[in-house]
Amino acid sequence: MKKKEEKHRRFSPFNKDIGKSLRISYNVIGNLLLLFLIIGLIGICFAGGVGAGYFASLVKDEPVRSYEEMKNDIYNYEETSQVFFDQNIYLGKLNADIEREEVQLENVSQHLVNAVIATEDELFYEHDGVVPKAIMRAIFQEFTNASVQTGGSTLTQQLIKNQILTNEVSFDRKAKEILLALRLEKFFEKDEIIEAYLNVADFGRNSNGKNIAGVEAAAKGIFGVSAKDLSIPQAAFIAGLPQSPFGYTPFSNDGGKVKEDLSTGIKRMKTVLNRMYTGGFISQEQYKQALSYDIRANLTPKKPTSTEQYPYLTYEVEDRAKDIIAVQLAEKDGYTEDELTKDKDLKNQYRTLADQDIRHNGYRIHTTINKDIYDKMQEVVKQYEYYGSDKPEQIKDSDTGETKTIQEPVEVGGVLIENTTGKIISFVGGRDFERENLNHATDALRANGSTMKPLLVYAPAMELGATQPGTVIADTPMTGSYKPKNYGGAYHGLTSARTALKYSYNVPAAKTYMNIMNQNPVSYLEKMGFSSLNKIDYGIASLSLGGMTDGVTVEENVNAYSTFANQGKFVDAYLIEKIENSDGEVVYQHEKIQNDVFSAQTAYLTIDMMRDVIRSGTAASLNGYLSFSADWAGKTGTGQDYHDAWFVATNPNVTFGTWIGYDTPKPLQQNYKGMSYSKRNILLWAKLMNAAHDVEPNLIAPKNRHETPGGIVQRSYCALTGELASDLCRKAGLVATDIFNAKYVPTKVDDSLTQGKYVYVKDRAYKVPASAPSEFVQEGVMLKKEVLQKYNISSTSDLKRLLPSTSKWGNLVVTEGKEIVDNGSKPRQVSGVSSGGSTISWKANSDNDVVGYRVYGAANHSTSFKKVASLPSSDKLSVSVGSSPAAYYIVAVDVAGNESSPSTIVKIGDYAEVKPKVEEKPKTEDPKQAANADQTKDTNKQNQNQNTDQKQKQEEAPATSSTENNKPE
Repeated sequence: MKKKEEKHRRFSPFNKDIGKSLRISYNVIGNLLLLFLIIGLIGICFAGGVGAGYFASLVKDEPVRSYEEMKNDIYNYEETSQVFFDQNIYLGKLNADIEREEVQLENVSQHLVNAVIATEDELFYEHDGVVPKAIMRAIFQEFTNASVQTGGSTLTQQLIKNQILTNEVSFDRKAKEILLALRLEKFFEKDEIIEAYLNVADFGRNSNGKNIAGVEAAAKGIFGVSAKDLSIPQAAFIAGLPQSPFGYTPFSNDGGKVKEDLSTGIKRMKTVLNRMYTGGFISQEQYKQALSYDIRANLTPKKPTSTEQYPYLTYEVEDRAKDIIAVQLAEKDGYTEDELTKDKDLKNQYRTLADQDIRHNGYRIHTTINKDIYDKMQEVVKQYEYYGSDKPEQIKDSDTGETKTIQEPVEVGGVLIENTTGKIISFVGGRDFERENLNHATDALRANGSTMKPLLVYAPAMELGATQPGTVIADTPMTGSYKPKNYGGAYHGLTSARTALKYSYNVPAAKTYMNIMNQNPVSYLEKMGFSSLNKIDYGIASLSLGGMTDGVTVEENVNAYSTFANQGKFVDAYLIEKIENSDGEVVYQHEKIQNDVFSAQTAYLTIDMMRDVIRSGTAASLNGYLSFSADWAGKTGTGQDYHDAWFVATNPNVTFGTWIGYDTPKPLQQNYKGMSYSKRNILLWAKLMNAAHDVEPNLIAPKNRHETPGGIVQRSYCALTGELASDLCRKAGLVATDIFNAKYVPTKVDDSLTQGKYVYVKDRAYKVPASAPSEFVQEGVMLKKEVLQKYNISSTSDLKRLLPSTSKWGNLVVTEGKEIVDNGSKPRQVSGVSSGGSTISWKANSDNDVVGYRVYGAANHSTSFKKVASLPSSDKLSVSVGSSPAAYYIVAVDVAGNESSPSTIVKIGDYAEVKPKVEEKPKTEDPKQAANADQTKDTNKQNQNQNTDQKQKQEEAPATSSTENNKPE
């Protein structure tokens, strides 16, 4: 019953209505929720679609990049090119807008990696390139203009922004960044991404004030350590820099001075340390210890850059590297090196591209320069004290336009080249790069003076068969429009090519050159690398003496001389051995460039002639300056008006040359501190070589000598003509010996001499007339008049100048080719007769037919004069007559035998015409008279003693001249 009632109550109509209402409510709410859910989903899908569409619209122009494209972009960061001495010794970096040095992740401190991740991207190893929550937070902050607490970019995105996109703030750029970050993560491992980031991020400035990028440059430039050796606080400081590189950097742009206030950078370091600690990368103890690190005290000091420490070398390497890379870039575009050389605009265009290339692409440039020799040479140049005085020079101030006077010092240039390879082992660019940034070894054009003679005159003449070392050349005044003179103005008569080069006579060199000018001797210079010669000079005879419009460089001059040591083969000098790219691949390797210029015989003959220059010629002082010995052969040179002083020498291993002069050409001091300009340059040359020898003795002083090639023979020749010696040439003592190229030995016997009699009148020899007194007739070897024609001499008076004032020419006579004629009158009286000791001398008679002089003498106590000597007029006008008391006079004798009136009489000793009488002594003498007689006796004895003393003095005095064949009869 109760159950029914209860059931009845439970299902009563009232209760039934309540339940129905509840079910409807639940259904409505459920449906509403479902509707809202559906609407929400539709909204989300719509918003997503709109967002996706918007995103798609933002990236629609972004190409789908391949792996290779993204790899090239990611690793396409600027890296500073580095320079190395020979033997892979590091020199320094080339100048660049930003310094960067690539480093592998394995060579980066783990502390730095941890610091970067903790600060920039704590989820780096977990996300796929982007963090949605971070992006949404960043978007929300952007729309609400809220203060940005954390960035929305991962390290991957930052890498994309730095290497592929820009720093532009826009949704367009951000969308592309996200897309590319997702794609990059598919292609690259995490370690590759973090490594790339560490190499591209900006880190402010280094201690030199240079902009730096990449952690290796940052570690070295801020703390002076490699990235792998960074401590925790150092790593934290560097990791905090990318957020504000120039705000946090400790160095200013004013030469790298340390900022007074480092608080912002230190505060940022502490933030990084905190994140490292909270991120579990360091312990609490490490954290506390790092917080106390003194940043200022551990900053690296300013370090000299390569351009500061090695300015001449760094800029020279940079310049040559640009030339090499320019050719490579041009060839990629289809141009040839020859086209680049001929088209100046095209060359400049590619040099500009090459300049950007070498500054940004991290090349490793390896040079041929020996560091120790180079350093030693620069030290010698600084310490050398014999350059000469500074001289005033007026210049115009580029800022004010006003003219001011400065003191210009003597500058120097030098180059050392290895002969067989062409390596430039070292060079001297100048004394002070800050004063004048011109490289005086490679860029300064100067007239090379007499160092041109072997290159352009003697070697080409020997190669053409026109000259050999023993070739006889007349060093006499030249005729025509070009009339060069020798140093000092003197002429030296007949001389050999060897002697002319040894003493650097100008006239023989000019004559030799003019004989071969029609055979284009300048072509030999072109084969030896002379590229700076002005075409105007090619047809000018003065080029033979080193006179030119523009000039040549020290490098060109020295390089050409190495041709002689290379048996006549020119090996082009070079300074860059190879260039590697940042991956270590060799993109350039020097290849030897060699030209055949001279035969081995010509090269050796030139070497042997230049040995004499050093043995006893213009460079003889070198022997006292060098601290070592080697088979050196060289040449000195002087520019016009003493503007330049040169010395270049070569041995079997190396060739070295130096130049000194003023930048604005002006005469060098003839004498400074007791040394001539030439010796000052030779001494500098020697000091530089001594320094090089201290470093590399085997290279600088080889034990072997210049090798004598086949085809070199020794021959005797007549010094009159250079032809084979005749019997008469031997009789005259005029035979010389030298070495020859077997192809060009003399074959003709000299025929310029004859044997005959002659008489002298006024130092000229004439044929003997029948009337001539026999005592004045001489016989000997005489020159034929055909010699006049051979040497283009117009008269025998000029021919006399052909004969040098040396003993070997003393027996040679030059005749006028005609008889002397009596002038019909008696010779004038001889004047100027004087005595000195036992010698009598007189002045030459002015008559034009006097053939000799007779000396007449009278013995003591006699007035009977007899002939005691006869002298031809060519002899010295003096005769030794002994010391016995006598009287003498001189007469002149003409060609007809007529004598002049006697000259004034001169007395020798105590000559007296009459013997003094001896008085008998009285038997009985008065005491007073006896006393007077004794006094007279004493006086006579005293006078006699004085005469005896005077006579002894006269006999002891040296005679002024002696004529062995004309003693008193």
